[in-house]
Amino acid sequence: MNGLAGPLHGLANQEVVRWIKDLREYYAGEMPNKEQIKEYVEKTLAEGRVVPGYGHAVLRKTDPRYIAQQEFAQKHLADDELFKIVQMLYEVVPEILKATGKIKNPWPNVDAHSGVLLIHYGLTEHDFYTVLFGVSRAIGVLTSLLWDRALGHPLERPGSVTTD
Repeated sequence: MNGLAGPLHGLANQEVVRWIKDLREYYAGEMPNKEQIKEYVEKTLAEGRVVPGYGHAVLRKTDPRYIAQQEFAQKHLADDELFKIVQMLYEVVPEILKATGKIKNPWPNVDAHSGVLLIHYGLTEHDFYTVLFGVSRAIGVLTSLLWDRALGHPLERPGSVTTD
């Protein structure tokens, strides 16, 4: 779990939530408009900081997991203020990041959305987000391991032969 706890990995959705809360606090707790968001993004970059939740080491387009969460949120929490901010960020941030000429991927990743969904559904203790992240990964790995053992398969390695 501790290996996932860096700000660019496991803590990323926490950093997004903190950044959004700082954004709201900067505008006296009010719902910011797109122009204010643009101003705050530019302020963040001018301070030498990153806009959390944007960019991905591998992807060069919007993270498909972000899109899935966005579609879910549009259906189930369209009136949530934090979701509205996430939507405005999606409309504003990529163009600003592209204009810097320094960023290979100006698009949002899954962390740009996930923390807001967790808050909406009542998980407000941000320190547990990394635990959820780790446990969700562990469940997939452990399931695979259990099937390997149950079927008498060797450990799987990339490029291994399938059961077919």
